[in-house]
Amino acid sequence: MTAPGFAGRTAGDHAADPAGTGVYLYGVARGLDPAALRDASGVAGAPVRGVVAAGLTALVSTVRLDEYGEAALRANLEDLQWLEATARAHHDVVDRAAHAAPTAPVRIATIYRDDARVAEVLTDEGGRFTEVLDLIDGRSEWGVKAYADPELLRGDTGRDGPDPGGGLAPGAEPLTGPRQDAEGAAPAGPGAAYLRRRQQERRRRADAGRRVGEQADAVHAELADHAVASRHHPPQDPRLSGRAGTQILNVAYLLDEEQVEGFLAVARAADQRLAGIEVEVTGPWPPYSFIEPGAA
Repeated sequence: MTAPGFAGRTAGDHAADPAGTGVYLYGVARGLDPAALRDASGVAGAPVRGVVAAGLTALVSTVRLDEYGEAALRANLEDLQWLEATARAHHDVVDRAAHAAPTAPVRIATIYRDDARVAEVLTDEGGRFTEVLDLIDGRSEWGVKAYADPELLRGDTGRDGPDPGGGLAPGAEPLTGPRQDAEGAAPAGPGAAYLRRRQQERRRRADAGRRVGEQADAVHAELADHAVASRHHPPQDPRLSGRAGTQILNVAYLLDEEQVEGFLAVARAADQRLAGIEVEVTGPWPPYSFIEPGAA
């Protein structure tokens, strides 16, 4: 997640010297007591410190460019084990600061040349950081993911034994026996029957997908009524989710403290009500999803 107007750097000035160092930025806080960072460690075990400018505190660490430089990051960001370890360390720093003061996270692996450049960014972007910090102050992020059973998306009837109609949806005309086309002519043998069956299957899957999508939209609408803001994310890579079902909803919600109980009740009710759909809630998190402009 990138802070507003915050393009991020990968220490390009040091590209010719991969053994040099850069400054890793975790997030920006307002009103942070420096004691909150005492003994904190971040990515690669690097100590965390604050860079103060324009009434804001940037949470940073010094990192080696042979791991966090431009070329190294291209490879490391494709390494799931490295990515997971870095993301966890990044989150731990942000979470620690967020418990002490309003904190706006920035995206993972945002690297700057030095502390002076970080201070310059705080000064240049101070107004926009303030807007974001005003939005997230006293609020937390909750994630909701919904997974549909693959059979639900196939439109399977769930009946025991073979379907005499070739697996058609209830009420559909069986594909066996003589049948006439729109002009009253009989079909031309098993090839035409096979094509009809495939067409029926495609229609059944399309109808099932549409129904599941409508259910996901309805769940989101209910949850959004109990949130300050929401943001849709793309479906998560199954390698990361570890789930066999198809992810049909992946949304982050920004909640005031008094909204949490009602929000969780809606999510639990949806999980119990919708056959073949599992609703998973995670949180509270620092508000990673509500940093970029238009996130609300």
